[in-house]
Amino acid sequence: MPAQDFVSPDSIRAQFSAAMSLMYKQEVPLYGTLLSLVSEINQQVMAEQPEVAQALRWTGEIERLDQERHGAIRVGTAEELATIGRLFAVMGMQPVGYYDLSSAGVPVHSTAFRAVHEQSLHISPFRVFTSLLRLELIDNPALRELSREILARRQIFTPRALQLIEQFERAGGLNADDAQAFVDEALHTFRWHRDATVTAEQYQQLHDQHRLIADVVAFKGPHINHLTPRTLDIDAIQLGMPAKGIPPKAVIEGPPPRRCPILLRQTSFKALQEKVAFTDQHGEGSGSHTARFGEIEQRGAALTPKGRELYDRLLDGARAALGGVPAEANAERYMSLLSDSFKAFPDDLAQMREHGLAYFRYFATERGLAARGDAQRPTSLQALIDAGHIHFEALVYEDFLPVSAAGIFQSNLGDDAQSEYGSNANRDAFEQALGKPVQDELALYAESERRSLMACAQALDMPGL
Repeated sequence: MPAQDFVSPDSIRAQFSAAMSLMYKQEVPLYGTLLSLVSEINQQVMAEQPEVAQALRWTGEIERLDQERHGAIRVGTAEELATIGRLFAVMGMQPVGYYDLSSAGVPVHSTAFRAVHEQSLHISPFRVFTSLLRLELIDNPALRELSREILARRQIFTPRALQLIEQFERAGGLNADDAQAFVDEALHTFRWHRDATVTAEQYQQLHDQHRLIADVVAFKGPHINHLTPRTLDIDAIQLGMPAKGIPPKAVIEGPPPRRCPILLRQTSFKALQEKVAFTDQHGEGSGSHTARFGEIEQRGAALTPKGRELYDRLLDGARAALGGVPAEANAERYMSLLSDSFKAFPDDLAQMREHGLAYFRYFATERGLAARGDAQRPTSLQALIDAGHIHFEALVYEDFLPVSAAGIFQSNLGDDAQSEYGSNANRDAFEQALGKPVQDELALYAESERRSLMACAQALDMPGL
């Protein structure tokens, strides 16, 4: 088949993201309510803060804002992880970053599958935080072996989905009909299944070891456990959720409120209790399982290694001063400590750029384009910025924060569900299971920044920029 007949992976990703959102809205009605609240707040922010809307126009994010989503799944075996990576590759999504959540009491390590080029992200910024269960962290040998046996018996992909993945790999793409079939078949992997694969007693054993272990092992597939829209004001969302009948978690994860947002802030509504049928029950299931929830995120500037080191130090300082895990009982004190700590992080894009704390995108302005033939025009980047020939905006952070991810997981597993696993980072084992290395997110941001400078140099006819 000619390559020109293939649907682009970016288009397949956009199609899948829309289908996933519709499916999750049907499965979790509160998610639909959440989308309405997010849309309402976003429109309000852009109306009241025109500079925010203008920055989104510069970067092209205003077009992607309403469709932006991230999902999260948890798989149980190396084979499942490798195949999910192949499935996401059909949609132009690559594994970016390695996250060890075991040090925060969650027995998984993870990556984020996403597009890696700014043009692809503009078409569809859909990303999926994907965690692999770490069976070796289960301290009960019998339970560890039981989990391994249960997971070995399941197949989380439909035969047709596997055929289409192989076809994509063999031919280099999918036509429109096959792309639609792929989306339909791939959705089955992420659906909720009420029928468990274990007895009620086995479920309880897994649950008592860790609720997340029960969520991964006891079901037919890695149901999407949350789908996350992007807001421009997460504090307004947090305040507005109760009036919509949505109970928010106690603490917004990530940095404190800022005029110039950085990295990622997240909140969620508490996980739903859903009826399930265990294998030793007949008819209507009398069991229940709690895992799926709704999450909201506010994305800010991607930080350089220097900026990230400062962020980590300030966050660690606030948490050390708190003397415990942020939860409902200490939420107000934690937010106060966090705000005090982050006074040391400049809250101004020009200062962040001057100190090398964040990555930026650069744009040639009308004034700069008009001065192309002017021998007196500035020649250095800073002088071009000062003269209004080049404009800059922060590169949006496309990835995740392990402490925040663990905080979201734990709040939805119950604040009493703390576990001690120590620090068990093992990137080599994760990449071996995945079958490929994960990409370095900082290198990707640096490349995006470099490409924007090259585009400015070309537009302004300044090859030495």
